[in-house]
Amino acid sequence: MTLFKIFISAFLIDNVILMRFLALCPFIGMSTDEDKSVGMGLAVTFVTVLATAVTWPLYNFVLSRNGVFGALLPNGLEFLQLLVFILVIASLVQLVEFFLKKCMPALYGAMGIYLALITTNCAILAVTLDVWLKGHNFIESLVYAAGVALGFLLSLLLLAGIRRRIRTSPIPAFLKGTPILFVTAALLSMAFMGFSGLVK
Repeated sequence: MTLFKIFISAFLIDNVILMRFLALCPFIGMSTDEDKSVGMGLAVTFVTVLATAVTWPLYNFVLSRNGVFGALLPNGLEFLQLLVFILVIASLVQLVEFFLKKCMPALYGAMGIYLALITTNCAILAVTLDVWLKGHNFIESLVYAAGVALGFLLSLLLLAGIRRRIRTSPIPAFLKGTPILFVTAALLSMAFMGFSGLVK
């Protein structure tokens, strides 16, 4: 039940985009159609879960003052946490990039610069830091990471579906383009507020 609560909280209640307002750049840039949204969402899911699986033991067994190397210093190697986490995320993004370039060149071309931007996607870094701040164990961390990443995918698909309708809707000239997307995102965010209190 605890794992279910962690997942639902990360997926809906504290949705990384619509409730925490992280990763808005790929949210707007990659939600032009459903295929791009799914491609980006799956790439982010892979990187997020794998980054959490690597950084959790790395922090707890190596960097922290109770870790193998952290014990050598009075305060451990915790000051290297951010640098190490970013290096891990960047390495995993390179793996995804190589895979897509080799196996899915069309998706690789469609994702363009946004694929490289996964490295600096604040949502992924936020997950790796959150599991440490929340004190999750390894399994809880993986469930939390999956919930956040799938919440990211859900947000992309929702906006992609709405954008399809927006293209054929009579939008006032001053709202066309990016402004209507942010208005839409704000309305989606308000709708997601209804999930608060779902898990107690």
